[in-house]
Formats: sequence, structure tokens, C-alpha cells
Amino acid sequence: MKAKIDEAGIRPEAMSLWSDAAPMSEGSDMIDQPILTVHRPDPENCLGVACIVAPGGGYRILASDHEGLQVAKWLNRRGITAFVLRYRIAPKYHSSVSLLDGLRAVRFVRYLSDDFEIDPDRIGMLGFSAGGHLTVAVGTGWDDGDDQSGDLIDRISSRPNFLVPVYAVTNGEKRGKKAEEYTSTDTLVSGSTPPTFLVHTHEDSIVPASQSTLFYDALLAHKVPAELHIFNKGEHGLGLMAGDPDGAQWGELLVRWLRRQKLLTGKQRISLSGTITLTGEAMGMVWVTLIPEEPEYPIARTRVQSDSEGRFLIPESEGPIPGLYTVRVIHESNLTGYSATGIYTLEDARVYEIAKEIIEGRPLVLDLDQKDFEII
Repeated sequence: MKAKIDEAGIRPEAMSLWSDAAPMSEGSDMIDQPILTVHRPDPENCLGVACIVAPGGGYRILASDHEGLQVAKWLNRRGITAFVLRYRIAPKYHSSVSLLDGLRAVRFVRYLSDDFEIDPDRIGMLGFSAGGHLTVAVGTGWDDGDDQSGDLIDRISSRPNFLVPVYAVTNGEKRGKKAEEYTSTDTLVSGSTPPTFLVHTHEDSIVPASQSTLFYDALLAHKVPAELHIFNKGEHGLGLMAGDPDGAQWGELLVRWLRRQKLLTGKQRISLSGTITLTGEAMGMVWVTLIPEEPEYPIARTRVQSDSEGRFLIPESEGPIPGLYTVRVIHESNLTGYSATGIYTLEDARVYEIAKEIIEGRPLVLDLDQKDFEII
């Protein structure tokens, strides 16, 4: 099934997940029809990455303004194509039916990725509260698709490439509330669970932050890339936290994480070897950080240890994408070995910046000038 185009050449705002009645449907009203609304970024700013947004509401309502539309528009401003999911909810539908809708949404977006001008390997899911539970349920309950299905969409994998649960319930039994509805997800985490960025607040009295730490611990145990942010201030259900300048930083932290995970670009990293010296001599302990001119490229960095004689190697998994960079060197210590004396070797840390083009197969050789630094 392909996206339909109206006579004006514009795709409809809302797209049904199934062309016929949805599985386990109990009617034909609006609440019986799971849909995605499509929100596209400016074509000149489109990064080819997509995010399905699942509003919260306790599996009883859908907070589709501040946890749906406004989130989609925020993602659009950052070049991300957004799809707000209207999933089926109680009392008419159990959360297991909501899960069917979430899994189908991932398949649907991936199947139509060419139409949406997105990379099928950079599709994530972001959900709040109950929508966050749906997000981690999809992330731990996905499958590779049924290649024998007559429905071409059902042949597609339902695995998201990243998860963003925000003040999510992850285990209703351990929460002590609605265990039948909020099924355990932390116990289903495996090494194939998608990389995850978790957000919560310490003051949340509806869904305690321990629900996020529970899932994080499971990710950590299975060596799944993850990042967890628990802000002190903030009650439950704040969405983007737009009115709190501190809490609102979670969105920018998310963008930085997506960048580090190489989810904002489809271009490939390379390994990078090199040496760093100061007027021909080893510098001791330094950071070498490569800040790309292209804002969607991931930053690459390494810490050169005092006993390395200035040599470093950044592996491909953490390396840069070829292009123009500002190379920032932060000199932290002049020690070239280990010492128990406690003697200072610098009056302060020093920072050097040099513009360089990173080319595959070419080592990065830096010999800094003693005069060319700033105190940070």
C-alpha cells in the first residue's frame, strides 16, 4: 500500500495504518481507527531521520497537543520528519492492542520511507507516560516481519532504530499499579533492544523515576547504548517542559545524543589514527576533539594518555565522517608518566583550535605552537 496523493499533489495529513478495518477492531468510530498524522520538516532542512510520537494519557486519553503536535513541530524544526500516532486505548482496547498499533506504525513508516524521503534505518519512537510504555513495549516486542504475509507492510521489520521514553511506565507490577495494563518491558530487554534515551523528573509522583532507572539498568546489563536524564524539578506530564528553561534542555540533549549515535546522518564514520605534539615534544595528557562543520555529523574525540607519546587511534565506531573540522586540543597535564608527588605541571588547562580536513586513510598529524593557546 502506497501513500495516496490528492489532486493538489499534497499527501493527506492523516494516514490509516490499515487500509481495511484494523485487527481486533470493535467498531468504526474515530477511536477504532489507528492513524498517523505526518509532519514534515522544511525540505532544505530534512535530515532523512523519522520519529513516531506516541502521546500519553494513561491508556485512557491521548494528550495529542502538548505531547503530540507540539513535539512533532519541534522535531520538524530540527530537520526530523515526525509521525504522531493515534493508537487505540481503554476502556475499549487493552494495551496489547495499542502495541499492535505501535508495531504497525514502525512497519508502515519504514515501508513508505521512500515516499517520506527518510532513511529506513533511522526511524525512532518517542513516547510520553503511557505512550512511553508503548514505546518501550515496541522496542522490546518487535519482530523481523512475516515474509509470507499477503500484506506487504507486515513483511517489514517493526524494530525502531532508537527509543525515547519520557516519564514512561516500564513495569506496572513493580510500579504497584495497573500491572495488567502496563506489562513488564524491562524483563524483555535484550542485546537487540534499540539504543535508548530516557527522560524523567525526580518530583514525578504519578510515575516514579525508578521506572526509568529500572529500564536503564536492564539496558546497561545487556550493553545497549543508553543515556538517562532525571531532572530534579517537574511534575508528571510536562511534555517538552517548555515553561521550565532547565527541564526543557532535555530536547537539546536528545538532539546531541542522536548526533552522537550517528542517527542524524546516513554517512559512514572512519577510523582515525594520529599523533599530537607541542613543538615536536609529547604533551602528556590531552583531549583531541573533532567538531564537524556539518552540524548533523557526530563529534569524534579521544583522550590521549600521558604514556602514549602523543599517539592516538579513534576506532571506526567512534570516528569522524570525512569532511571539514575544527580540531580542539585541550592540554590538561604535562606529565609523561605516572607520579605520586602531586606536583602541578601546568598553570592551567590550555586549549588550541585548528581547522583541518579529515580524509579517509590519512592520519591526523598535529604539531602545536607554544604561543597558540587560550586558558579555559
